[in-house]
Amino acid sequence: MASAALERDVLVLNASYEPLQRVSVRHAIKMLVREVAVIEEASDESFGPFPMPRVLRLVRYVVARWRNRRGCTKSAVKARDRMCAYCGGTAETVDHIVPRSRGGTLTWDNAVAACLRCNHRKADRTPAEAGMTLLVQPGPPAPLTYAPLYSPLYTSPGAALA
Repeated sequence: MASAALERDVLVLNASYEPLQRVSVRHAIKMLVREVAVIEEASDESFGPFPMPRVLRLVRYVVARWRNRRGCTKSAVKARDRMCAYCGGTAETVDHIVPRSRGGTLTWDNAVAACLRCNHRKADRTPAEAGMTLLVQPGPPAPLTYAPLYSPLYTSPGAALA
């Protein structure tokens, strides 16, 4: 078997067909040997008695409470907002609605993406004190939507397009 085949990721689905995580091919084979998962989709290659898995499904349901909890980070806030919350321009930084100097923390409800100009203009004040209005209502992002890892349109980075 080529080493490139071992470097592929395998999608692991819960018993209810919800995506859980991606694992290495080596880990996927171990799961098949232990009989904790079954193959849902495989490639034409094989690894011993097993076809090369692309998608596995767990035999028993696993409770995954952590799945939709995303930590609040500056990069996550910029990804959520994608534009300045004050002027609609390009988001270059993160602004705390209640400034950190006044006890504001980096939470989904207290952080918005902002351009440098608006962030400096607001400075160490609340938006009301600075005479600025928010264009967005801050809050936790929507849960991640599932995009199939293996689809006919999926190509891995660096793969040549046909």
